[in-house]
Amino acid sequence: MTGQPPPDAPRADRVSALPDRSTLRLALVVGGLILAVLLGFGLGRAGGGPTAAVGYGSALADHTHAPGTGAHEHGADQGLAAEATGLSVSAAGYTIAPSVVDLVAGRPGELRFQIRDAQRRPVTRFAVVHDKPLHLIVVRRDLTGYQHLHPAMAADGTWSVPLTLPQPGVWRAYADFTALADDGRQTAVTLGTDLVAAGDYEPRPLPAAATSTTVGGFTVAYQGTPQSTVSVPLTFRITGEGGRPATLERYLGAYGHLVALREGDLGYLHVHPEPTLVDGAVRFWVTVPGAGRYRLYLDFQVAGAVRTAEFTLDA
Repeated sequence: MTGQPPPDAPRADRVSALPDRSTLRLALVVGGLILAVLLGFGLGRAGGGPTAAVGYGSALADHTHAPGTGAHEHGADQGLAAEATGLSVSAAGYTIAPSVVDLVAGRPGELRFQIRDAQRRPVTRFAVVHDKPLHLIVVRRDLTGYQHLHPAMAADGTWSVPLTLPQPGVWRAYADFTALADDGRQTAVTLGTDLVAAGDYEPRPLPAAATSTTVGGFTVAYQGTPQSTVSVPLTFRITGEGGRPATLERYLGAYGHLVALREGDLGYLHVHPEPTLVDGAVRFWVTVPGAGRYRLYLDFQVAGAVRTAEFTLDA
């Protein structure tokens, strides 16, 4: 065989042509590593990864993100994203592509769109975050008319949701989702696109900053002063008739959902609270990305009905 010494070669030559023990050990180790990688890959492909119907990822209620890298954050050591998101139709290799952007003010319509990857292919696999694979926030550019919607996705990756824009003007739609790659990697993204309802647009000034408001017979008040350099607690207490604490129910897996939109560029922030109530109140840990005025929207549920309390915040 090529490379072998002839049978009549001196013994010393034959011995020197053989690999030493260290070389053999190295070859065995490398071969074992390669075999382990190949077996792991094969098992992973056979398992198919964490998938569910219509390409949704498995429920990931306990998922985590590095501070400042996701569209939403959780826990006492993670505040709102360091930078506001939703400022562009494209981010992190994904693009929102609506099929229609013009709607008639006050008339029921439908919003349809796709999330596409860097190769312009429709994305169909999403992690389920807080009970939904995608959260859609719609608000007019003067920060009125807030809506929190949950579209349905078809097999081809087209999302659709009934939508009514009650007043003329330019509206902003935010798609908040976590894309799920074939290898299990998760990418939290918020994309924004403008919608138009034709007619005379009369923007409304923001209400004055306040820490208390009423909605649907409930009084909602918060304590805390968000800062741009440190994460601080923002605690919301909800009371009903006679000042009695409201019996809060979980909505989308949490006792409250807080969206903040920055006046001017409409930068988007979404944060979820601590997993349990704190002395009957909903506590968030918040860091604002910079000085400015923000509109806060707190979604909460009592007796099966979801309500939204709104506040103006000067940070």
